[in-house]
Order: sequence, then C-alpha cells, then structure tokens
Amino acid sequence: MANPKNLRSFLDDLERAGELVRVTEPVAARLEIAELADRAMKSPGGGPALLFEKPLLDDGSVSALPVAINIFGSWKRMAMALGVSDVAEHGARIAELLQPDIPKGFWAKVQMIPKFAELRKVPPHMVKGRVACQEVILEGDAVDLARLPILTSWPKDPGPFVTLPMVITKDPENGVQNVGTYRMQVTGPRTTFMHWQRHKGGAAHFRAWKEQRPGERMPVAVALGADPATMYTPTAPLPPGIDEYLFSGFLRREPLHVGEATLSDLRVPAESEIVLEGYVDPAEPLGMEGPFGDHTGFYTPQDLFPVFHVERITMRRDAIYPATIVGIPPMEDVYFGGATERIFLPLIRMTMPEIVDYHMPPEGIFHNLVLVGIRKQYPGHAYKVMNGLWGQGLMSLAKVIVVVDHDIDVHNPQQVWWFALNNIDPERDIRFTMGPVDDLDHAARGPAFGSKMGIDGTRKWPEEGVTRNQPWPEVVRMDPAVKARMGEVWERILQSGRAGERGSGR
Repeated sequence: MANPKNLRSFLDDLERAGELVRVTEPVAARLEIAELADRAMKSPGGGPALLFEKPLLDDGSVSALPVAINIFGSWKRMAMALGVSDVAEHGARIAELLQPDIPKGFWAKVQMIPKFAELRKVPPHMVKGRVACQEVILEGDAVDLARLPILTSWPKDPGPFVTLPMVITKDPENGVQNVGTYRMQVTGPRTTFMHWQRHKGGAAHFRAWKEQRPGERMPVAVALGADPATMYTPTAPLPPGIDEYLFSGFLRREPLHVGEATLSDLRVPAESEIVLEGYVDPAEPLGMEGPFGDHTGFYTPQDLFPVFHVERITMRRDAIYPATIVGIPPMEDVYFGGATERIFLPLIRMTMPEIVDYHMPPEGIFHNLVLVGIRKQYPGHAYKVMNGLWGQGLMSLAKVIVVVDHDIDVHNPQQVWWFALNNIDPERDIRFTMGPVDDLDHAARGPAFGSKMGIDGTRKWPEEGVTRNQPWPEVVRMDPAVKARMGEVWERILQSGRAGERGSGR
C-alpha cells in the first residue's frame, strides 16, 4: 500500500475509500465542529473522517481554510495513514530488524542486504530553497492566529487550542531536534501557551536552553499537517536519541523531505500545510494556561507554561487546517494509542521477552491501565514484569498494571478481569509502589507524583504462598473435537435464523 505524500493526498485516498464526509454547510470552529466530531468518534467503528469546507471563525466570517478532523479515527484509516493493511506490520518490521536471523551461507548473507539498506535509505532528505509549506509567507501585522479555524472544543476551555501540532525544537548543545505533539492555547493574535509537560522532549529542551543559553530566545517551529505517517510520529514514545523524521522515513519506507524554516535552522516537513515560526523566551515569566477539556475526560486545571511568540506564518496557497479533539473516550486518540501498542511491542520484548502481548484500554486513558500477558517461568515473575515496565520510558507513568498468563487475550478486558479476579487473593497478589505519574492525573497526591498498583492475576505456584492442599483449578473448556463438529451445526443454525428474518420481512 502506497504512503500518501501529504495531507491532501491522504484526504483524497480517504474519499475514494468512502472514509471521508465533506461538510459543506457553515459550522462554527467554536464548539460546533467539536460536537459533530465527537459524535463521529463515538460512532461504531470510529465514524467517518470529516472535512469542514466552511468553518466559521469567532467573528462569524467563513475561514479560507477547511478543517480536517477524525482522519485517523478508525483502524482502517490508521492503517492507510501508515501505508499498511494492518498497523502490526510495522511492529513485525521492527522485530525483524532487531533480531535478524544469522545467515549460514553466502547467498543468505546477500539476501539480508536489502533489510539493512532499508534503514540506510530513509534518513530525512533536505530540500534546498523554498518548499511547499512556504508558498505563502505572512509576517508583521498579517500574523493573526484568529484567521486560522483553530477549534474551541469544550464550553469551559478559555479559548481556541491548537490540538494536532508538530512542535519542533532542538537541543542547544548538540542540535538534536525533537518533534512532539503538545496542545497550544491561543492567547492573542501572535501568542500561544506551549503545554510542555515535564516528562516530554520539548520540556527537556526548554530547560536546557534556560540553563545553557541564558538570555537567548529558543527557536520553535510548529508544523500543522504533513503526510499522515509524519503526523503520527510525534505521538510515538520513541527511545531517546531516535530522530522522529528518521522514524517517519522508516514508516513511509522512503525519506521524509524537509526544508529549513525561514527564521531558524529548524527542519520542517516540506509537505506541511501550515508552519508557525517564532520563539519561546526562557527568561519570560510563565503564563497561566487552561483549563482544558482533556483526553482524561475531565478538565485539566490551570497551570503555568511558557509563552510561544509567533513571528511568521508560512503555508501552502490552499492550506488545510488539521485538528483533533480529546475528551471522554472513545476518541480519535484511541487509534494513535492502538498503533503505538502494536508498533512498539517488539521494543518492549527486547528487554522482557516473556511478555507475549500488552494492551492499554481506552477507558484507562492508556497510562491508567496496562493489561499484560506473560509466559510465567518462575515464582514472582509477574512482579518482575511490573517493575520492568515501570522502568521503561513513558511506561513509567502507568498507574495500574495487571499481569495474566499467556493464554489470556489481553485485548479482551472482560476476559482479563474474569481471569485475574478469579486468581487473586487481594492482600497477597496486589502490590503498591510510588513513582512518577502523568501530569494530567488529577487524582495523584501531588503534581506528577503518586502511587501505582500492580495486580498479579496469573495462576499461582506453591512458592508464591498458596498453602491450600489443592492444585490450581483448570479453566473450563469444551472438547476440541466436539467444538469443531458443532461449529458446522452452529453455522447452519445461523443461516436458518437469517433466512427466517428475511422471510418475515424484518
């Protein structure tokens, strides 16, 4: 499956596939687009992608830029965005690169060359001169964020928020770039807040500029819209030092074309729709951002964050504004999180090969609940896995981890809870610990710090404190031969039922 070159070609692909609905009537960027997008996202299967052709600005005028939303909001669209038929294919590619088979002969070695050549050919490609996202350049008084159809999603949001940005910064010492997705509250024609949570790469760069370049402004570029694989990449929990543009190239199987921003040496995706260029001044006082209707389903309270000053806007002549909304799940971010689960499973299994699979249900807002299946090999193995996960990057923020045996489908939470709740003695099998938690966790006892719970829902061994003089019971299962025979009978019953419905005119 070919990767879309940019956002507009992706929308064309979605329309041809029957995945896109154009909304031709005027709809307000304040609350109304969000209400329709929320209905779509909560529809069976994620609903359609929506393209609002006449978004109304806060002053009542029609924006020149259409709004695209829910473009990643189904498994089919997420796979199309990443150029595969199933997002797990990229996980298989990563697994193959991490653990290549050792070839035994000359021709076997030759056959491995394309695998490593694939990595060599995907670093970002620098394009000289102006790129597509710099066809129009606005500066001075022409820079007015109110002319963009930036959404106000929920009634108690203090104003519009940019919700699907690629925020580009660099380390002041080694020049390594970071690209992250951080919400941006619009506070004026040329200012926003930059919601850099302390655990994220953008916040690390901000601290580094404050410490190492006192008195200097920190250049920032914000790209809106690109090819969909690149738009997904900033949400991925990449290991430290991995270039988001390189990872985008890996997903796309071809280099990402980038250009230099017009006000700094930051590299921006050449096929972006809009780029906001400016700076954050580390010496400037922080501003009170929020509240914001967040992906937890609750309003995040106000807090202090840096101010981003927009000095220049570059864009395509016929730019499209990309957006998303977050709130009570399920929302569009379900599919971002699901793709991350599948793609990064091989990286987790590098250090913990006993993990068969894991799942972060949307109801747990991803970091609140992680269901893990393991091949248990020794007493206390579940606790080893819990502690190992709490030491893995952003998995350190996981509030509750439930570990079950390998034969339980962790993508079926109902089955997991049935199995785990039957297998635990609460005092014996539940552990509590302290550690970092998500900044958005309003229940934590302090900012970004609180308790965590691990539940060992595996079958227990005598060495784990089971003193009853009885073996651990077996799961009730039907005889395989009977199951196979009755499968054919059941199919005939279903066909008869469908025929009966047709005959009754229902």
